[in-house]
Amino acid sequence: MQHPTIRRRRPPIFVVAVATITVAFLAIPLIGLLTQASWSTLWSDLTNPVAVDALELSLICSLWATGLSLLFGVPLAWVLARTELPGRSFVRALTTLPMVLPPVVGGVALLLAFGRTGLVGRLLYDWFGIQFTFHTSGAVLAETFVAMPFLIITVEAALRQMDRRYEEAAANLGAGRWTTFRRVTLPMIGPSLVAGAALTWARALGEFGATITFAGNIQGRTQTLPLAIYLELQANEHVAIALSLALLAVSIIVLVSLRGRWLGTSNS
Repeated sequence: MQHPTIRRRRPPIFVVAVATITVAFLAIPLIGLLTQASWSTLWSDLTNPVAVDALELSLICSLWATGLSLLFGVPLAWVLARTELPGRSFVRALTTLPMVLPPVVGGVALLLAFGRTGLVGRLLYDWFGIQFTFHTSGAVLAETFVAMPFLIITVEAALRQMDRRYEEAAANLGAGRWTTFRRVTLPMIGPSLVAGAALTWARALGEFGATITFAGNIQGRTQTLPLAIYLELQANEHVAIALSLALLAVSIIVLVSLRGRWLGTSNS
C-alpha cells in the first residue's frame, strides 16, 4: 500500500529571511578567511618552521589525548550506561562539565591540581620528578581533559541504545564478560566509538585555552596549532591564516564524515 505523498508547505517569508541572515552570519567569517588567504604562498607558509613544529606537536598531542580518552573513557561510559551505582548522576555531570566550562578555567583548575605546586602535582614532582607544566605531557593532559567528555557521552549513548539480547545470548553460550565485550559489544557500538574518537581528536586538535594556561606556549614543546595561530597572527599573518585553513579543513572533514551520526541517517 502506497502512502500518499506529503505535500510540503512553503515556509513563511519571514522565517526564510531570518534563516538566510543566520547562514550569512555563520558563513561570512569563513569566506573572509578564504578570501584573505595567500594561496600562492600557502605551501611555504605551512612549511614554515613554526608551522611545522606546531603541526607535528598538535598531531602528537591530539593522538595521545584520543588514545587516553579511549583507554579511560570507554570503561567510564560503560559504568554510566550499565550500572546503577549511587551518585551516577553526579559523576555524569562531572564528566560533561569540561564541555561547558570555559577552557581557561579548565586550565586554571589543571594548574592548581597538577601544577608543580598543585594539589597532586606537588607530590608527583617531589616523589617522582614529574612536571606537567611547560612540558608536552601537560599539553596532552589539557587536551584530554577538555576532549574526553565527547567520547564518553557518545559511547554511553550507544551502549544504552544497543540491543542487549545479543550480549545475553553470548553469555548463555558460555562467553565470558571480556569475550562478550570484545566480540559482541564493541562491534555493535563500533560506529559510535569511531564517531566519538573522531570528535575527541578534533576537539583536542583545536584546544587553546586550557593548553596555554596550564602548559604554556613554548615552540616545539607545548605550542600546538591554535597557540601558533595566536602568535603568528601578530607576527606573520599569512602563516596564521594558512594554519587556520588547515584546522578548518580538518573540522569540515570530521563533520562531513560524521554527518550520518548527527542526523541519525546516512542518507543525503
